[in-house]
Amino acid sequence: MHQPLSLNELQALLTRVFSPDALGEWALLLGCLALAGLFSWVLSRAVTQRENSVFFGDRVIDGALFPLLALALAFGARRLLPMWGLAPALFKLALPVLVSLAVIRVIARVLAAAWPNSAPIRLVERLGSWAVWICAVLWVTGLLPVIMDELDDIGWKFGTVKLTLRNLIEGGLTAAFVLVGALWISAAIESRLMRRESMDLSMRKIASNAIRSLLLFVGLLFALSAAGIDLTALGVLGGALGVGLGFGLQKLAANYVSGFVILAERSLRIGDMVKVDGFEGRVTDIKTRFTVIRSLAGREAIVPNEVLITQRVENSSLADPRVLLSTTVQVEYDCDVNAVMAALAQAVGQVPRVLSDPGPSVQLSRFADSGLELSVFFWIADPENGSGGVRSDVNLAILRTLQGLGVDIPYPQQVQRQPKGHAAEAPSSSD
Repeated sequence: MHQPLSLNELQALLTRVFSPDALGEWALLLGCLALAGLFSWVLSRAVTQRENSVFFGDRVIDGALFPLLALALAFGARRLLPMWGLAPALFKLALPVLVSLAVIRVIARVLAAAWPNSAPIRLVERLGSWAVWICAVLWVTGLLPVIMDELDDIGWKFGTVKLTLRNLIEGGLTAAFVLVGALWISAAIESRLMRRESMDLSMRKIASNAIRSLLLFVGLLFALSAAGIDLTALGVLGGALGVGLGFGLQKLAANYVSGFVILAERSLRIGDMVKVDGFEGRVTDIKTRFTVIRSLAGREAIVPNEVLITQRVENSSLADPRVLLSTTVQVEYDCDVNAVMAALAQAVGQVPRVLSDPGPSVQLSRFADSGLELSVFFWIADPENGSGGVRSDVNLAILRTLQGLGVDIPYPQQVQRQPKGHAAEAPSSSD
């Protein structure tokens, strides 16, 4: 872009920037910023899907598109200054600032798209922003080359390989940019996959996880190569890692493998109602290491994927989302039980959420002490909405039907019979 400035040159440049001769540059720079903001706003209106967008961000101005456009326009304007007889002064300071802003915005938006609502990622964003701004200040002031030359003198020798602190810093920065690029590509592919409603949600999830893992692995290899690390040494590291997985990390590896197995076999899908180890709820997310199950009361359980593979899991909606529910009621022995059963089946069938196919049924389950016990069975197709509400509506419909028929629900009672010839003697009274 341009050579770093010495302190004397920087002082002279600042004097020129705030002189009347630089008014043309100020107007040109403000025009570049205004055009970049206008183009970003127009493009954001043409894009319908902007959630977690790297280019547009949440408010267009905080995305990566605005500083990138501003940098491109400012770079082009700086090239035109000599044609107009103007010596660049303001643009020598503006271009490093715009480069730093573009780098910060790209890194921040890519990390936010890859790991949304993550507190550690927000800390990484702040640290990265400070590092980029410090590098920009050191570059403008001319101190960065001096510091890098000093860091080049600090080194270590490992066999035939010599590493310096400068090489480590440059390699680390290169690795960071490569990984950010891999995350950007994986986030873009994942966003497109998750919007394809024609594909099953679980298959979209496994595809996005596999693509992210593959791109991160490839990006890590490129990053290590860019940092100057010999990839042939990874063979020994891979063997050591395999031993570590076999002993200390076998549970973690089992959970990751189980996650891909669950998504591939589709034994559990997002939205299924399941019961695991006494906890019942709806599957809200399937990660590579664990599965999130949310109960109807709002509590969430983090279940390791290995548990879902090795233990019994009750899935209420694997092949068919319909669930059979039941309730019981007692009626008096003297009623017309056939007419009561038909009336109850008809009344329950009119309750919302109760399916008509298969329809409700009523059975005489047993002869109780106080009356005839009737079992009412009915089906629902939305177990994720809970069963307490629909069971209450069914009980109310049963109560109204029995009241309309004049059939009583008997209280607990007992009949005492006395054999003939054993009448109780009346107590005698004596004077």
